[in-house]
Amino acid sequence: MSTENIVAQSRQDDVLILTIQNPPVNAFSPGVPEGLKAGLDAAAADDSVKAVVIIGGGRTFVAGADIKTFNMPREQAPDLRGTIEKLDAFPKPTVAAIHGTALGGGLELAMGCTYRVATPDAQLGLPEVKLGVLPGAGGTQRLPRVVGAQKALDMMLSGNPIKATEGQEVGLIDRLIDGDLLSGAVAFAREVADTRPLPRISDRGVDGAAPEVFAAARQGIKKSHRGQLSPELIIDLAEMAASVPFQEGWTAEATKFMQAKDSPQSRALRHVFFAEREAAKIPGLGKDTPTLDIRRAGIIGAGTMGGGIAMNFLNAGIPVTIVETTQEALDRGLGVIRRNYENTAKKGRMSQGDVETRMGLLTPSLDMGSLADADIIIEAVFENMDVKKDIFTRLDAIAKPGAILATNTSTLDVNEIAAVTSRPESVIGLHFFSPANVMKLLEIVRADKTSDTVLATSMALARKIRKVGVVVGVCDGFVGNRMVHRYGEEARQLVEEGARPEDVDAAMNALGLPMGPFQMSDMAGLDIGHAIRVHRAKVSGEPEPDGWLDRIVKTGRKGQKTGGGIYDYDETRKPRPNADVQALIDTYRAEKGVTPRDISTEELTKRLAYTLVNEGAQILDEGIAARAGDIDVIYLYGYGFPAYRGGPMQYADEMGLKNVVADLERYGQTPAPLLKRLADEGGSFAGLDAGRGR
Repeated sequence: MSTENIVAQSRQDDVLILTIQNPPVNAFSPGVPEGLKAGLDAAAADDSVKAVVIIGGGRTFVAGADIKTFNMPREQAPDLRGTIEKLDAFPKPTVAAIHGTALGGGLELAMGCTYRVATPDAQLGLPEVKLGVLPGAGGTQRLPRVVGAQKALDMMLSGNPIKATEGQEVGLIDRLIDGDLLSGAVAFAREVADTRPLPRISDRGVDGAAPEVFAAARQGIKKSHRGQLSPELIIDLAEMAASVPFQEGWTAEATKFMQAKDSPQSRALRHVFFAEREAAKIPGLGKDTPTLDIRRAGIIGAGTMGGGIAMNFLNAGIPVTIVETTQEALDRGLGVIRRNYENTAKKGRMSQGDVETRMGLLTPSLDMGSLADADIIIEAVFENMDVKKDIFTRLDAIAKPGAILATNTSTLDVNEIAAVTSRPESVIGLHFFSPANVMKLLEIVRADKTSDTVLATSMALARKIRKVGVVVGVCDGFVGNRMVHRYGEEARQLVEEGARPEDVDAAMNALGLPMGPFQMSDMAGLDIGHAIRVHRAKVSGEPEPDGWLDRIVKTGRKGQKTGGGIYDYDETRKPRPNADVQALIDTYRAEKGVTPRDISTEELTKRLAYTLVNEGAQILDEGIAARAGDIDVIYLYGYGFPAYRGGPMQYADEMGLKNVVADLERYGQTPAPLLKRLADEGGSFAGLDAGRGR
């Protein structure tokens, strides 16, 4: 597409209109800056042009820079800064006419104009912090000059957009246009055509720039953005906007932008951005794969999982029939759902009317036959294969033809469950994570006979109920729990060798995980992990497990729900080491003849993180996960792996696979064949994904 086509020039008498036509979101990619500069040159050379309007064609203004251009050499990257410098120095009024979104470079472009008008529903924001970077084309210097220091910090550190109506209140938008945007923008341009001097943002000062504003922001990011670089740089630059001339801050911003962009954190966050989008693409399925219309859902089980799953459908406006075996269990489950909604309403995040609307979509029942008209039925009972097989045998006789039959199992064989039905092509695993109404991850477990339509429908449904869906294959624990099982084994082994549980957790907290392995076990319930180990031992014919963690369970300490597990808990749920637990561990070591040793934080971190990587590599090799990026998405949204590390596989790439293999071998682990091969070849997981065409 030529520059003229990317940025079209047209005239309405004395106003030149530059229309950016770079679908689908008018990203600031190659061709856009050249087209805008050409348009400004044309306007400058024509005395009959009194003002310029810049508008986006299609559904939006400019949704931001093209992230793919971040990796271009600077001289080849789109010249956003140069374009905005030209706008700032332009001798005639320029008006940004905003609809849809003006995000990142789009808002910076708009702030480079003399004026901004917008439709009331337009969105304005600087979301760069979410990619580990910062506004690099004047955003850190102009936004504080428009909206004040505090509001600018709020917008840049959260990355969240504001509506144009709020933008007008804070001075970011000069006029809201209720009718036709272009006509309104042209009329506004004529109103201001003779205004001199031009009210450039770069000439303004910063309001509300007291030192304590920036001090409070620095304190706040210790919690909200712990360990991250770009928020610190954003605060530094916002403070510069308030204390030095514009040009000095503008120059410093360019330097700090490159510092952030070239950091491991930004590489990780950009990896996450693309990995999440790739995860939505199912290998082997085309966009034309037919999907089913899900108009009614059925849930079997009104406990913690079943109730949480039901809420996702209710939130999306999909009616739900929820089935339990006793009236008491049903009433208890409905009560929890209502309390969850009412608590949300008390916090102002929904109205009481919204609560009643959602509850009105919920039909309780003690009869599984009431699920006969459901388009999807999700079983959410406890992890017992015999129970699940019985339920699916009964569902096979009840569910209407074509209905999706889904199990929420977290570990069991979906093929074995599907085999008891006459329609295995309709059976799929939908593994929600607890609490199901909060956690964003949904592992979509593709069984051997699951049809393409059922798979495509499940992915579309994930989006509809606002989950991040990732397709995985069938194995014990699928991807997430299979990896966390090995991670837990390594954590227990580290304690057996001499580490304290709190040291193990602290090492992973320092890496950025909100919970270490033992904090996570206590929250989930130690009895659940113990039951899984007992089941696995039974299946494999091994003796019942009797590790130090199993012994803790047998004392009655099951985690947070009993007030104590590996740690003690009070009403604040803050973990505290327990002397009796440590004594039990000491006794266990003595019985095993283990002399405890001091284990460094470095060893703790590497052994735990690289155990995840090693198991992930094996999962990739077996085809249980299609992409390394899929594994990273699962660990980000299901287990709290910090996004600024990119997930375990991206983290391994950043550390260098040769180093990962060397450390695994040093600590007595056998590297997975795929991991060893990639290391030997100087490869990476990212390169593997790219090589597979994903």
